[in-house]
Amino acid sequence: MDLGQVPLRFSRLSMFPFFDLAHYAASVMSLKEQRGSVEVSCQSPIACWFSAMLYCFGGSVLSSMMLGEPPVGFLANTTNILLASSIWYLVFYCPHDLAYRCVSFLPLRLMVAGMKEVTRTWKITGGVMHAHSHYKNAWLIMIAVGWARGAGGGLISNFEQLVRGVWRPESNELLNMSYPVKVSLAGAVLFTLQHVHYLPIAKHNLVFFYTVFLVVIKVTMMLTKSKASPFAPIETLLGRLLFGWQPAPSKGKGEAKVSSNGTSSISDRTSSGENTDSIKKRQAKKTE
Repeated sequence: MDLGQVPLRFSRLSMFPFFDLAHYAASVMSLKEQRGSVEVSCQSPIACWFSAMLYCFGGSVLSSMMLGEPPVGFLANTTNILLASSIWYLVFYCPHDLAYRCVSFLPLRLMVAGMKEVTRTWKITGGVMHAHSHYKNAWLIMIAVGWARGAGGGLISNFEQLVRGVWRPESNELLNMSYPVKVSLAGAVLFTLQHVHYLPIAKHNLVFFYTVFLVVIKVTMMLTKSKASPFAPIETLLGRLLFGWQPAPSKGKGEAKVSSNGTSSISDRTSSGENTDSIKKRQAKKTE
């Protein structure tokens, strides 16, 4: 096969069933690793199942709400719901936690994570095309819907947490975006520009290279156990140029007044020592 045909063949891959299963497995595994999710699965299996469905189909729910469509439309695909529910049941309720331990095996976990990133690309492109069918020249809507499809689980994380009885508004993804949300936004912009013919690259080539980037970065972050975003240097540079971000001022030696544990700083101890010496000298003069 000619190497030039690889991106075209790759862009024609079907996500069902293997890539969809990997997406469901990675999503449910991420849910189980959230603090308190195991306790919720024992207390209320219905709440746990609903949270798992939001993890698996959050992009469809959010994009449907943005386009004025029924947010429960994802339930119409009974096959996918059954597959996701089966994965949820095995991960949370399999005897001796065998399913979770099996998927946690590093080589298998890397493969599942890589396949999930492949589905992210398909979700973004599907969202852009779906928005274009409703709004022909609305770039912002196409970007927003593609972003919602690719990172819907993260964008509605506050609602998902509320289902589990957790309310943490400070974890809003718009306040502190995670890497998947950032890379989905970048992908939505790229695929929107390509779709309206402002990006001179074939769609199958963009799909291939963007997916390769996602998989390589994700696997690298998992192997190195790094949580730092690869976009951090660019974000810092653009933030300083466009929004005037300033680095946090560092305190000099001996300038801090009081430390976090309540002890005095070097300058305070020095000044108090000098005051004590002067008082002693005055008392010595009086006694003389």
